[in-house]
Amino acid sequence: MSGYQEIHAGVTCIDVGYVRPGFAAAWLIREGERAVFVETGPLPSVPGLLEALRASGLSPEAVEAVIVTHVHLDHAGGAGELLRHLPNARLLAHPAGMAHLTDPSRLIAGSMEVYGEALFLDTLAGAVPVDPARIDAVRDGECFRLGGRPLTMIHTPGHCLNHLCVWDEVSRCLFSGDACGIAYPECTVGDRPFLFPASTPTQFDPEAYVASLRRLAALRPAWLCLTHFGPLPWSDALAGDLEEMVSRYRDLAISLDESLPPEAWTTALTALTQARSMELGGTEQAMAWLQGDMTLNAQGLAAWKKRMTRQGK
Repeated sequence: MSGYQEIHAGVTCIDVGYVRPGFAAAWLIREGERAVFVETGPLPSVPGLLEALRASGLSPEAVEAVIVTHVHLDHAGGAGELLRHLPNARLLAHPAGMAHLTDPSRLIAGSMEVYGEALFLDTLAGAVPVDPARIDAVRDGECFRLGGRPLTMIHTPGHCLNHLCVWDEVSRCLFSGDACGIAYPECTVGDRPFLFPASTPTQFDPEAYVASLRRLAALRPAWLCLTHFGPLPWSDALAGDLEEMVSRYRDLAISLDESLPPEAWTTALTALTQARSMELGGTEQAMAWLQGDMTLNAQGLAAWKKRMTRQGK
């Protein structure tokens, strides 16, 4: 793990060390001597999370909950293993994702198909099943109280159907998983983050994505806490940038023939993303950091196009 940073009293961003520094984060929320993790990162991230907990002066017994925004393994792959070290913690997840957490075999198989076996084993490395007795389904609007601190769950489909965001009223931090996109530090344009959607396979839905984004924008957060990657000061311009990109993603998918090979989808999406970055003052070199995302996002767009075709839309 490459480090952790307190961005607000009681809110710490933890780099989980997945792929490279500045790629994936988990979050520790502290209220007095009580704490909650939001996200776990993949299975190999667990030692770093426990290190960050110790560095904060808290014991494993102080953690009351682990909240995962959704079940993709870069967000929740460490959940089962982490719970083994946190005797008092409950795992909170959307009900649609619970079966994948208690039995991750289908999720592992799907991830191997998307990433390839070698890359999967090198980075995600599997998942430990979660004990069903330690997991609670949380639905839209439900509140977990960390002491007197309310953490509200917001159902935000668009990236996937089981996606939740976590709203911390005290810090006005919004822990957005993939619902508010991706912004890597290396791709910042001047002082403006370059935010783009996470349309990875297989449940991307651009209309739902925009509806979720608008709902979150209405909260007027102070901080946008991305899993990929880190804290961003909230602004309406940032939300507008992402909504514009979702629209462009949708239009691109509509324009492409679903029979095209995956490489053609990736090439088209890369060109679109580069064009938008350069509109904002970015450089061609920044795209080198996004090639993995472009491949996965293109797969998600192609899957959405095929689904729309089957539905006659």
